[in-house]
Amino acid sequence: MTTWTNQLAPSLDDFARLAREAFDALPQPFKGLAGEVVIRVDDFADDETLAAMDMEDPFELTGLYHGVDIGRRDSMGPAAEPSRIFLYRRPILDEWCERGDVGLSEIIAHVLIHEIGHHFGLDDDQIHDIEDAD
Repeated sequence: MTTWTNQLAPSLDDFARLAREAFDALPQPFKGLAGEVVIRVDDFADDETLAAMDMEDPFELTGLYHGVDIGRRDSMGPAAEPSRIFLYRRPILDEWCERGDVGLSEIIAHVLIHEIGHHFGLDDDQIHDIEDAD
């Protein structure tokens, strides 16, 4: 039986490694189309991001896509900066603890794939429909 007294919470680097593993496990052409996306791990979204999303509780946001989705890029020309996916460690850890039935790697992969869906131009409803179909 693990007592957890000698365990540390996964670090930002641990999350980055798990996110990279989840990304590397994506099938082609999904991975190829998402290839230029920069993945960043922070503890929480910053205050400006939370305000823009009209959120007060930073634990509500587990991930965020920031950029121009690939469907709009051709008509707008090249993106000024690379698209980024933010994964927020503390809210993901909270979800992992609350759920208890899913591994941390699976939750990180789920959030990552959700945000890649936004990179492909899907909105939350479309992503949830795809998830529900599985």
